Order: sequence, then structure tokens, then C-alpha cells
Amino acid sequence: MSASNITSTHPDAFLLVGIPGLEHLHIWISIPFCSAYTLAMFGNCTLLFIIRADTALHEPMYLFLAMLAAIDLLLSSSALPKMLAIFWFRDQEINFYACLAQLFFLHSFSIMESAVLLAMAFDRYVAICKPLHYTTVLTGSLITKIGMAVVSRAVTLMIPLPLLLRHFHYCRGPVIAHCYCEHMAVVRAACGDTRFNNIYGIAVAMFIGGLDLFFISLSYIFILHSVLQLASQEARYKAFGTCVSHIGAILAFYTPAVISSVMHRVAHRAAPHVHILLANFYLLFPPMVNPIIYGVKTKQIRDRVTGLFLRKNV
Repeated sequence: MSASNITSTHPDAFLLVGIPGLEHLHIWISIPFCSAYTLAMFGNCTLLFIIRADTALHEPMYLFLAMLAAIDLLLSSSALPKMLAIFWFRDQEINFYACLAQLFFLHSFSIMESAVLLAMAFDRYVAICKPLHYTTVLTGSLITKIGMAVVSRAVTLMIPLPLLLRHFHYCRGPVIAHCYCEHMAVVRAACGDTRFNNIYGIAVAMFIGGLDLFFISLSYIFILHSVLQLASQEARYKAFGTCVSHIGAILAFYTPAVISSVMHRVAHRAAPHVHILLANFYLLFPPMVNPIIYGVKTKQIRDRVTGLFLRKNV
């Protein structure tokens, strides 16, 4: 029976199990989760403060970094507070519409992060391959348009999901075997014809991930070609050194996603908590490590952070 023929009888609330099979370890699991979230909050807030306060950092590269930091803050904050409430207080109940809002924001911010990483690859391409045109190409107007496109693409692609989910009949009960409202976890609780949701979810993930990675890879092919044409080894090292932080952010974002995707397809018999822990790692790892990557590898950021703390200690 199709979903369109069923009168919507969704529950008032869902119950989030947490990590199935590891409920007795929730308190211990919460320690690294809380630590990672604290680091993510502190690191990204510090980045945003430094970039906003220092006009010398109001350049395209750092404006894109500010976008990335803001998205990381929102992405981790969409799930972690509720997750920690489950671990610490057994507060498993989440309102039905709050659940739909959470999955919308989680998936939207993930798509936005992928788009910002692509924009940062374009920034590095122009800086290295077209250095004389850098200021004329990456204008404030273009950066604003890129930011609007990043948000518009994510919202347009994700808005159908909660609209579709609110019309399903949830006859399998209100329990979701997850720490947060992830799209497919909610779909598994629904009855009726959910094929469109399944296909749409996979198609968006493959399309966004594949397309963005393709253009990021293409940018780096051109960058590598330009770097290898530089006369001195020192110039090549310096040029490619400006890309190291961005490459680290790409690996931090896409590697957990690829590992999680592969595990879902090849490890069908793996315990459910393995997949959920991987999903949580994908959610937490990039927001936690991105400020560290940029703080360690970007001299301008490192100098500002050092100066900030030295002034506090004087």
C-alpha cells in the first residue's frame, strides 16, 4: 500500500535508543563524545572570533574558513546536546516534528560543508593557477553568491525529506535505533511504500558526494600541474603548502563518510552499534579536527591564536 493511500498517524514523539547493545556503556561513551564536542565548540568559536576581529583575515580563503567553522558548529550542535542527554539522563524522547527538524538540519549542514570544501578548492585553484586575477575573480560579491548557493542547494535538496516523512504511517512503533534522527533510521520505522525515500536519499548522497569530489579532484589536478611548472623547489613547496590545510579538511570530512558507506554495504552482519558509532564519528570528527588542522598548518591563524592567548596571560 502506498503512503499516499494511508492516513498519517505519526506518533507524537519518537524514542531514540542511543547506541543499541551498548546502553550499559553510555556514560563511558559520553566522555569522548563530550570532549570532542567541547573541542569543536571551542576551536570553531575561536576561529570565528579571530577571523571577525582581524581585518587582515577578511580575505576569500579565511571567509570560506569562517563559513566552514560556522557550519561545523551548527552541524555538531544539531545532534550532540540531545545525544548527551540520552547518555547522561536517559532522555530518549524527541518530539516528532523536532525529529524531522533535526534530520533536515543534520543532512543540510553536511551538504553545505561539502559545498564549502568545493568553494575552498576553487579558491586555491585561482590563487595558484590564476594569481594575477585572484582579487578580480574572488570578489566580495562572488563570495556572497557562493554562500547563498551553498545554503540554497542544501535546503532545496533536503526540504522534501521531512515533508514526505510526515505523511507516513508509523506502524512499527516510535522507537528509533539511533542516537539522533537520521533519515534512513526514521524511514525504517515507517510503513507503506518508502522506495522513493530510499532512492532519493541514496541519489542525493551519491550525487552530492560524487559531484563535489569530482570538481575538488579536478581543481587539484590543475593545481598540481601549475605547481610542478614553478621554477624552484622552494616555490613549489610554498605554493602547495597553502593547500595542506584544505586537503586535511577534505580527508577529515570524506574519509569517515566513505568508511561508513563501505561498512554499510560490505559488513551486513556487523553489530548495529558498529554502524552507529561510525555515523557518530562522521558527525563529530570534522568539526573537531578542522580548527586544529587550520590552527597548526596556517601561519596567519596560528600567529593570531598565539597572540590572543599571550595577551590573556600578560
